[in-house]
Amino acid sequence: MSRIEKTFAALKSQGRKALVPYVTAGFPYADITPDLMHAMVAAGADVIELGVPFSDPMADGPVIQKAGEAALALGVGTSQVLAMVRSFREKDSATPVVLMGYANPVERYDLKHGRDSFVRDAAAAGVDGVLIVDYPPEECEDFAAKLRAKGLDLIFLLAPTSTDQRMQQVARVASGYVYYVSLKGVTGAGHLDTDAVEKMLPRIRAHVKVPVGVGFGIRDAATAKAVGKSADAVIIGSKIIQLLQEQPRDKGIAAVADFLRGIRSALDA
Repeated sequence: MSRIEKTFAALKSQGRKALVPYVTAGFPYADITPDLMHAMVAAGADVIELGVPFSDPMADGPVIQKAGEAALALGVGTSQVLAMVRSFREKDSATPVVLMGYANPVERYDLKHGRDSFVRDAAAAGVDGVLIVDYPPEECEDFAAKLRAKGLDLIFLLAPTSTDQRMQQVARVASGYVYYVSLKGVTGAGHLDTDAVEKMLPRIRAHVKVPVGVGFGIRDAATAKAVGKSADAVIIGSKIIQLLQEQPRDKGIAAVADFLRGIRSALDA
């Protein structure tokens, strides 16, 4: 059983929902990420999604795009992200960490360091799961098997437009959890329809047996609580990036922690 599976099983036994914050690795400062991750865990995060900076992030809205560009300008790439996870693991051996990103950095890493080096090095660093936005399930069964052999989960996106056939394809290879993109569009979009989310989740669960997290458009405690009534996890990214953008360096981590404590309280209420 992976760390992600253990975390969701423990939360289910407690009747609680997972809080999954997303941050772009190396944003807004190259050295901030491990301390930020620890603060998020202390504030109630159950799983951390760590964005791997990439120059062409097709699924990300302007907020996360700019964060990725800033991190790249600071020299943060896949090797640096893995180093951040290793640093985090020096003090935290329990909280699952999922790398979220795109195929290009993974394939470039393997070209530079040798075949299957990304899977090997991610596992060695303490990564628990990988979400590659542009890896369709029908083309990465071999990649999923290599991850599972190292104890890592492969996580997929589902969307309001996903067909039953696509859900079945995802169900064959997904592990850990699936990420339901609650809106048509990119990260940070607004107008989340929580009723539509609630109606979609039973359809997803008819095919997918792993937990279902919901993200895109969750920006406050009220929305998180509404989504948490039906989802297994609430995923929040753009709002956290905005908080980091708005605060001076010495106040950014505290602002994020305070925000997440509010979300945690709403989910547990």
